[in-house]
Amino acid sequence: MAQKLNWLRAGVLGANDGIVSVAAVVVGVAGATRDPAAILTAGTAALIGGAISMALGEYVSVSSQRDTEHALIAKESRELAEMPEQELAELAGIYQAKGLSPDTARQVAVELTAHDALGAHLSAELNIDQDDVVSPWHAAYASAIAFTLGAILPMLAILLPPEAWRVPTTFVAVLLALAATGAIAAQLGGAPKGRAMLRVVLGGALALAATFAIGTLLNTSGVV
Repeated sequence: MAQKLNWLRAGVLGANDGIVSVAAVVVGVAGATRDPAAILTAGTAALIGGAISMALGEYVSVSSQRDTEHALIAKESRELAEMPEQELAELAGIYQAKGLSPDTARQVAVELTAHDALGAHLSAELNIDQDDVVSPWHAAYASAIAFTLGAILPMLAILLPPEAWRVPTTFVAVLLALAATGAIAAQLGGAPKGRAMLRVVLGGALALAATFAIGTLLNTSGVV
């Protein structure tokens, strides 16, 4: 359950990134030009580039984590094969440090070792499950999909309304979506919802306001 919650929380945060980054791009371009083709082009580029960047970042990060976990599993397997008694004593010491009596800790270590020595040591020493090593491809796919789903909202909000309502509609839609993602992330993490919602909404509003102001300034200065 904890693993699933972590994945869900990562998905929510990925969607949040898609919402903010793509919204900032399309609002900035909308401030500089009224051409819907230019807004669509910029938004699509931001969506594709952001999704690929998120996927690559997750792949590299999780690959490093997976390689580390595999190395630790191999090291623990080698130590169990070469010095089983020392490893048994180490496992008993871990449970004794958690509050068990020496005799009980020793008995627990013996029984766990007889059942699954490697699994017992990985769990107690390293908090690793050898059957649940993270997949970098799964992380990359999930990150790209979450980012894309989040990015679709500002794209629709900026392109579907009439010209005069594009930017206000996008601001409202994005800030409402950010409030929702902030509340969901807080719920999953057991944190106060109000603070999380306020944090992401203020950050999103600042990003949108800044990019829109820059786009408008470039438009009025004749740069675009």
